[in-house]
Amino acid sequence: MSTPIRASSILPGHREDIELHTADGLTLVGELARPLDREPAGTLVCLHPLPTHGGMMDSHVFRKAAWRLPALADLAVLRFNTRGTSSVRGTSEGAFDNAVGERFDVAAAIEYAEFAELPNIWLVGWSFGTDLTIRYGCDPGVAGAILLSPPLRYSTPEDLAVWAGSGKPLTALVPEFDDYLRPDEARQRFAAVPQAEVVGVPGAKHLWVGDAETVLDEIVRRVNPAVPVPLPTTWDGPMETGDVSAYADRTVAAFADTPVPGPQQRRAG
Repeated sequence: MSTPIRASSILPGHREDIELHTADGLTLVGELARPLDREPAGTLVCLHPLPTHGGMMDSHVFRKAAWRLPALADLAVLRFNTRGTSSVRGTSEGAFDNAVGERFDVAAAIEYAEFAELPNIWLVGWSFGTDLTIRYGCDPGVAGAILLSPPLRYSTPEDLAVWAGSGKPLTALVPEFDDYLRPDEARQRFAAVPQAEVVGVPGAKHLWVGDAETVLDEIVRRVNPAVPVPLPTTWDGPMETGDVSAYADRTVAAFADTPVPGPQQRRAG
């Protein structure tokens, strides 16, 4: 019997707690989720939103990716807490460093994926994580990147020029009602990267509440195009139920929507 896939649904997969070790001596906590009985066709390395505003490896889009995509799309999902960030998994060593020291965190995650011989590595950054992706993610081991709600707060024209020169695919999913950067302006800013694709998502907001399925479909469309989308909304096999209450307070309170007074607003999550 088909069972609806809900926010708390955990589909079959092989999940293990992992540790990343940075070049500057820190240990970061994370998790690697893989398909249960086959090799992955691709790998997502997830870089979460701003930890000073509640971002963490369990932020809802990444949690759903780890719980669903190994089974639905043959993808491995590596998510972790950047330095000083806490979640149910634990707290990574170090302290938030305003997208400076985090360069070592990004490198450690890519290195882990390569050492584990995970295939077709894509970075998926969300908000603050998009800045880390743009600044530090254009690595020889990375096939491409997907940006969710990019604020372009820490990124520079020089960073975009590196991506432009690489030719690597770069997709930005931009909510129609984003708090920081909306689709028309995003197209102007990303015009510096000829191969960049800016996808405006009608009705969506910065936190993708209610639109996580759309995000997952767009990720799968690019990383494993052999899988039909939209992804199924029901499952015909065993399914576990995760405790989402542990995340709810942080997700709702820390990521509460804020009004947008005008295009000059530049604060970002």
